[in-house]
Amino acid sequence: MAVLLQVDFPFTGPWGDEMAADMKELATSIADEPGLLWKIWTENREAGEAGGIYLFADASSANAYAQMHRTRLLGFGIPAVNAKLFDINLPLSLIDRAPLS
Repeated sequence: MAVLLQVDFPFTGPWGDEMAADMKELATSIADEPGLLWKIWTENREAGEAGGIYLFADASSANAYAQMHRTRLLGFGIPAVNAKLFDINLPLSLIDRAPLS
């Protein structure tokens, strides 16, 4: 069963198009992570936060990525990384048009 990973952390920028240009190489490497089905990049300039919502094929892939990514972000100088894993309620998600079928 697919597993959702939610990650957020304090971030001071860059934002928007500048973030997209600066993080393109990182996004390309994330796309090759084992078990990753998709990622939505998130940013909130007003709150000074960024992160992502990831869907992994299984819990072991999600856990492995969460541990690796936390270490990577801390290495980038990010002071704190929040990561949460969630099981997905497929019947309810499909009612609300989640792309999971």
